[in-house]
Amino acid sequence: MSRPTKLFETYKLGPITLANRLVMAPLTRNRAVPGTFVPGSLAADYYGQRASAGLLITEASQVSQQGQGYQDTPGIYSKDQVAGWRKVTDRVHERGGKIFIQLWHVGRISHVDLQANGAAPVAPSAIRAKGKTFVNGGFADVSEPRALELSEIPEIIDDFKRATKNALEAGFDGVEIHGANGYLLEQFAKDGANKRTDAYGGSIENRARLMLEVSKAVVAEAGAGRTGIRISPVTPANDISDSNPQALYDHIVDGLSALKLVYLHVVEGATGGPRDIAPFDYASLRKRFAGAYVANNGYDFDLATKVLDANAADLIAFGKPFISNPDLVERLKQGAPLNDWDKTTFYGGSAKGYTDYPTLAAEPAE
Repeated sequence: MSRPTKLFETYKLGPITLANRLVMAPLTRNRAVPGTFVPGSLAADYYGQRASAGLLITEASQVSQQGQGYQDTPGIYSKDQVAGWRKVTDRVHERGGKIFIQLWHVGRISHVDLQANGAAPVAPSAIRAKGKTFVNGGFADVSEPRALELSEIPEIIDDFKRATKNALEAGFDGVEIHGANGYLLEQFAKDGANKRTDAYGGSIENRARLMLEVSKAVVAEAGAGRTGIRISPVTPANDISDSNPQALYDHIVDGLSALKLVYLHVVEGATGGPRDIAPFDYASLRKRFAGAYVANNGYDFDLATKVLDANAADLIAFGKPFISNPDLVERLKQGAPLNDWDKTTFYGGSAKGYTDYPTLAAEPAE
């Protein structure tokens, strides 16, 4: 029996209609073909199994080799990668789903072994993050980065634009810019990582510039109705911090709204951690942004229903529950128990812990 909630209502997101208001959040799984970073046939199975979500957002996918920070993550910069992703989008569309790809440049959260010719990762400033990455089959400290030259920044923007073009060629319904979780765009935005003194450093306006310029370039390629962005105003993920996040993100969101992006995907609190890690007025972002507000972090059925009823969000993103419950939508509708996830299979591996979680239909009746 279906439970009363707005969660299962259809939703018009720009030019597409979502079957419900559940979004599958981007989840790094490290299962691309080593060396080519092409999503394999298992990826088509994995996303196809979860196509009942209103919107699927893929795992973060690097826009260039320089943008890679973890072992075996997929890219969207080569013809082979486009062809691999096309199999994924075809499968999702065959099953009636909608899918956006998340575009990623990790910046300083990388390792020399992932960079061309063992080069240093790039960052706004040459400040090494306190943190680890997954490389060579295990976790290792991230490498010392170098500061990007002013002349290199247009190349980064072009990489996002090219990746967007590739994403549309691969059949995606749209793209999500990764502006969260301590990666390159957030490194530029937050003063804990950005100590530049040029046009991309110092003031809030200067630090926000790259995120907004990338967004403008992506919109020019995909159209505003097929462009979303993910932000995480107060997360400490990947050793990121800012002295005045409210003022920074009010400014950023004003700029994103002016570009008419179709949605704002907000990690509320610490990524994968406490929602109340730091004070922040998310309602201010909701008011400032003209498009859809996607709420993320620690949501379950009850919290999702409460937030939707209060009109504090339009869509709700679920993360780990989608890993272990390919039919999460149906389970929530029925109030059925959820499968537990196996953390040991999150990053890397094969079908185990990836495409072998049971659905309600496959479980024997008691």
